[in-house]
Amino acid sequence: MYINVIGAGLAGCEAAFQIAERNIRVRLYEMKPKKMTPAHKSENFCELICSNSLKAVRIESAAGLLKEEMRRMGSLLMLCADNCAVPAGGALAVDRNKFSAMVTEKIRLHPMIEIIEAEVGEIPDDAVTVVATGPLTSDLLAEKIAGLCGGGLYFFDAAAPIVTAESIDMSYAFTASRYDKGEDDAYINCPMNKEEYEAFHSELVNAERAPRHDVDVQNPKVYEGCMPVEILAQRGIDTLRFGPMKPVGLRDPRTGHRPWAVLQLRTENCAKTLYNLVGFQTNLKFPEQKRVFGMIPALRNADFVRYGVMHRNTFLDSPRVLNRDYSLKINRNIFFAGQMTGVEGYMESASSGLIAGINAARRIKNEEALILPRETMTGSLAAYISDESVKDFQPMGANLGILPELAEHIRDKRLRAAAYADRALSYLSEIKI
Repeated sequence: MYINVIGAGLAGCEAAFQIAERNIRVRLYEMKPKKMTPAHKSENFCELICSNSLKAVRIESAAGLLKEEMRRMGSLLMLCADNCAVPAGGALAVDRNKFSAMVTEKIRLHPMIEIIEAEVGEIPDDAVTVVATGPLTSDLLAEKIAGLCGGGLYFFDAAAPIVTAESIDMSYAFTASRYDKGEDDAYINCPMNKEEYEAFHSELVNAERAPRHDVDVQNPKVYEGCMPVEILAQRGIDTLRFGPMKPVGLRDPRTGHRPWAVLQLRTENCAKTLYNLVGFQTNLKFPEQKRVFGMIPALRNADFVRYGVMHRNTFLDSPRVLNRDYSLKINRNIFFAGQMTGVEGYMESASSGLIAGINAARRIKNEEALILPRETMTGSLAAYISDESVKDFQPMGANLGILPELAEHIRDKRLRAAAYADRALSYLSEIKI
């Protein structure tokens, strides 16, 4: 008795681990390192392509609540993330190399998991199968999935550049977290005055972008949270100042005042030798990235170890094809997990893998599927992607808005979020996972 899992990304590794922990053998298929996508660089599993941030830590937040639910359900990825954390203020960020290496080691050493390094071109019908190939599914398998599911949808995703710590000009930067929350050195802040910012904005909106033959460059279908910074800038001169470059909660020690605009850099690794340009996902040509981002005083001599890139991702019209347990409506022996299902975000993908893996194990044992209540963040995400009343389906990340309303109205925002979290964890505690 065994279950196939296709894809060793966040959802696939979580699914494989959950199945294996239930004493069922897993055949985990992964095409790396024999075949790599343009966005992948590492041979390890669970490679983080974009940011190294897993979003907010506070349980009284949607992202924090989701992660706490996963911890309580025995998530492998949360165990590894907590052990590979790097300073990030109020967020949980990880050393991406250590994180993927730790997940890879635990998956490879698990006695119930067999790794098969090969590209899969068909969905196996010899066993219960979890498809977790992610938004960068190979063309061959994507075609088969589209045929099985009546077509697929797509969006475009972008990654931010990474620079070396030693190349950041600290005479123009300072370390601090917003409102002094978190570690003092969690972020390096690169301030700009009004004149510097307006000159930067002018060059950014007019900079040359990398050509894309598979995307409408002027009107791409992109997750709002991953919108290229140059497209955001086109919405107005102050858009960035109220978005990724907002200066609120920060004070420049050189002037004693709040800057006009600030780019935050978040550490990429435990050694703090690499920093990510927070919110600066981009599709600019590489020389343009160096030129335009170099207009930010602290980055005038920055050494870019990775430039930002934009790539095509794929997701299903899940409300039409998936059940709430992540199984396929036309074949309940096939499960889907990860961003392909329309959950947006690293931990959202992992949570879908966790539930799909548990339900695949239950399916092969002829047990009742695990359907978490909508009062939990994990259950609410599963309900959203399988809600047939959703007509124009778009990917969704964890947010308090998808939870059922509280029995009583609480005006205070923080107290209301805490009440949502308390209710979710109370419901979860009553369920046998």
